[in-house]
Amino acid sequence: MRSQRRNNNETLIKYLSQSWGLCKLMRPKQWVKNGFVLAPLMFSGEFMDLEAVSRAMFAMFLFCVASSAVYIINDIHDIENDRRHPRKSKTRPLAAGIVSIPSALTLLAVLYTVLVLSWFIVPKVMLVIIAYSVLNLAYTFKLKYMPVIDIFVIAIGFVLRVYAGAIAVGAPVSSWMFITTLCLALYLASVKRQQELKQSGSEGRKTLEKYTVTLVDRYAEMSATGALLFYSMFVMSARPELVITIPLVLFGLFRYWFVVEALDGGESPTDALFADWPLLLTVILWVSACIWSLWPGQG
Repeated sequence: MRSQRRNNNETLIKYLSQSWGLCKLMRPKQWVKNGFVLAPLMFSGEFMDLEAVSRAMFAMFLFCVASSAVYIINDIHDIENDRRHPRKSKTRPLAAGIVSIPSALTLLAVLYTVLVLSWFIVPKVMLVIIAYSVLNLAYTFKLKYMPVIDIFVIAIGFVLRVYAGAIAVGAPVSSWMFITTLCLALYLASVKRQQELKQSGSEGRKTLEKYTVTLVDRYAEMSATGALLFYSMFVMSARPELVITIPLVLFGLFRYWFVVEALDGGESPTDALFADWPLLLTVILWVSACIWSLWPGQG
């Protein structure tokens, strides 16, 4: 009886470990990036329309599914390199041996089934998601080894998120919003490369051999300046009621740079956001200020 109970406990622990590993394999923490899908909903002022909200949320859900599928393929492709990496060998479920490749492939099939079925519901949004998936597959197998191109591919992924959100709610998107998103994403990607260089040199990623800290610092500075400039132009030309949000954007850029330089937290923008409460509070205040300023009948 005792032996049977021990076996049952071991089976349960193994099942829970496998389930947690599969969940972690999808990287749910990274889903916060898909919040960019909701930007057109907010800036168009359609956030009071329940139908528009449901369409935008569904588009964001599909991006979560698509991005998780991309992460799984990337982890399968990089499994040998991740096993040699001091951090990824412990944090990546496949590299750590928590999840087997067959289990990962089964999960991948489920995710792609969801995407295929979604084609019959939101075909226009799915066209953007297909473009995003193809771009990221090219990144996994080829483009991430090409300096500068790798950074732009990451940034274009964020632009596609915004575009999908605009299609979902049927709202036109200002060109300023697209270029602002591109610059902000280039800034985050450049800072990520900078931190990777500082923390592990060129060992963690082959393309890092072509970069220097000074070079990616310049990329980050140029991108951050562009993001602030273009956001301000967008506000002044299209949404002047959002002028109160410009100081929050400026503070957010300053604070994120502080987190990167002083706290070494820029390798994962998502981790930096949740680890630093002033930065998280700034994002919350910015979203709140946008909603308050764009609230129907306000002003």
